Amino acid sequence: MATRPLAELASVIRSKNAGPFEVTLDLIFPDRETYERVKATGYFTRERVAGLYRVAPDQISELVFFDPALAVKITMARQNPQGSVGERDTYGAQQHAPLLGVELPWNGG
Repeated sequence: MATRPLAELASVIRSKNAGPFEVTLDLIFPDRETYERVKATGYFTRERVAGLYRVAPDQISELVFFDPALAVKITMARQNPQGSVGERDTYGAQQHAPLLGVELPWNGG
């Protein structure tokens, strides 16, 4: 089966602070067709995202397909609380990197 890089399909792949204990990942797509095709792959599950980030699935608190915005929103626990010893990304702005290497199953088009 052919694949397509998520980085080529999404208009926006970002992460951001969601408070002292969570980070949110946002995937925003340029059009409804691309969004619906990505959604239909079934790739984005708590288990798969947890594997990508090497955390337990229960660390993924939200995984929402938000149709009005053509977006996937994922909220997960921070590995270290914001501002604590060992925490390396206080704004949560560097946490989207594992998503950049994702290849989605893609037939045609």
